[in-house]
Amino acid sequence: MLETVAWREGQVAMLDQRVLPDKVRYLNLKTPERVVWAIQEMVIRGAPAIGVAAAMGIALGAAGIKARTGPAWRRRFAAICRKMAAARPTAVNLVWAVRRMERLVEDHPQAGPQELPRLLRAESELMLAEDIAANKAMGRLGAELLPDKGTVLTHCNAGALATGGYGTALGVIRSAVAMGKKITVIADETRPFLQGARLTAWELLQDGIEVKVAPDNMAASLMAQGRIDAVVVGSDRIAINGDVANKIGTYQVALAAKAHKVPFYVAAPVSTIDPDCPSGDRIPIEERTPTEVTHYQGRRITPEGVEVLNQAFDVTPARYVTAIITERGVARPPGRKTLRALLKQSS
Repeated sequence: MLETVAWREGQVAMLDQRVLPDKVRYLNLKTPERVVWAIQEMVIRGAPAIGVAAAMGIALGAAGIKARTGPAWRRRFAAICRKMAAARPTAVNLVWAVRRMERLVEDHPQAGPQELPRLLRAESELMLAEDIAANKAMGRLGAELLPDKGTVLTHCNAGALATGGYGTALGVIRSAVAMGKKITVIADETRPFLQGARLTAWELLQDGIEVKVAPDNMAASLMAQGRIDAVVVGSDRIAINGDVANKIGTYQVALAAKAHKVPFYVAAPVSTIDPDCPSGDRIPIEERTPTEVTHYQGRRITPEGVEVLNQAFDVTPARYVTAIITERGVARPPGRKTLRALLKQSS
């Protein structure tokens, strides 16, 4: 399993997902500003992976702070955290990771500028290990929900590339295959960034799992033909009422699944649940650069001057979600009661 993000010789190394599947390239990032840039430019993407990367970027920045006194160090540390938290607005794991690093510093008021960077790096390494363990746990739970033989549709990439390793939605599929279930995957291409066509298909091919890529606008037709047995997707933020934000196009897949009585599952760690967000209409939706739509591989594919809409995410209401799979259990049906019960459990 390729590392999505890792420490290498005091720098943060990221697998550059912009150039997959054509080449495997790592970028070594030396400053927190470069980590922010990498998150914004989709070098790394996927809510859990962004959270781990943010923690590493903060630890990297902490190690580079030049300050003679504790208060001065903490002021500069706070500035690094603010910039990191603002890198992308929708994925709650990013803010969750920043707050966890901030709390670590708050919990060590006597620690000095020499000790705190070491503590922060250790915390980022722990978060990476926890993420992989959580993905494997939700994979085992989710695998039980899939048929012994059938076809699963997924949208975007919620695999090892979107996490610290193993994956959320793809972790469920990996676990099902490991259990001996005969699973074929259909990956929506996921326009405009093509995470399904480029990344999900590549990941599953590496694992020897049968996968086919389909245009985004084919999902409903495939369900009408009886060719989809279940849908499994990831999430970037889950409101406490069970509304789910995920890559743009997920909502229309959920609508089609409901109409054709196909179970629609969401796999995400508990850190993706936002207890402070009452419903999906309060989730900020990122609007990305028009060039992701107007150009492909540097070549313009739309008329010059045409207006472009490029929302990166949409929100699927809880009533269209069969269950939310986490490392602590399955919320079925997803809602305030079932999600709060998961949040109250000790990790």
